[in-house]
Amino acid sequence: MTRNLPNLLTAVRLLLVPLIALAVLRGNFRTALAFTLLAGFTDGFDGFFARRYSWTSRLGAWLDPLADKALLVTLFVVLGIVGAFPWWLVMLVLARDALILLMAGIAFAFTTIRDFPPSIWGKLSTIVQVGACVAMLLLLSLQFVQPILAGFLTGATAVATLWSGIDYVRLGVIRWRREDRS
Repeated sequence: MTRNLPNLLTAVRLLLVPLIALAVLRGNFRTALAFTLLAGFTDGFDGFFARRYSWTSRLGAWLDPLADKALLVTLFVVLGIVGAFPWWLVMLVLARDALILLMAGIAFAFTTIRDFPPSIWGKLSTIVQVGACVAMLLLLSLQFVQPILAGFLTGATAVATLWSGIDYVRLGVIRWRREDRS
């Protein structure tokens, strides 16, 4: 049972996603924030247990990033629906993720490349995106959404997302060229 604890925590995170979406759509921002923070803790703890005790599995290697993306995409979509984030930002976040998936699919289909590690800019972008969603939920729960704060969250997220997308394309081209020379 303990070896499966990271996967169990990841499953809890996946189960929280629809509850978070429902809470945001119903205007229960405090509940959404609490569930989002709980999801964040499950992410931290599943990673800790997997690394510290070598409780890793192939299922976990696929399930963990899937849960992370499901949570983040859902948060951006529902925060876009309620008007907390502009739709162009939601589309930028979704387009970057779709581009990364497309590049990985092409690499998988036409090269021998099988690992797709996140870049430093991709990790930073994820941190900014998560931070923006949590901050927006906090502001909404406090009923303190000020245009300047919302603008800052939107701008920082847009810059980080766009830059990481450009970096992933750059890294993909470099790896593809290396693969062609081999």
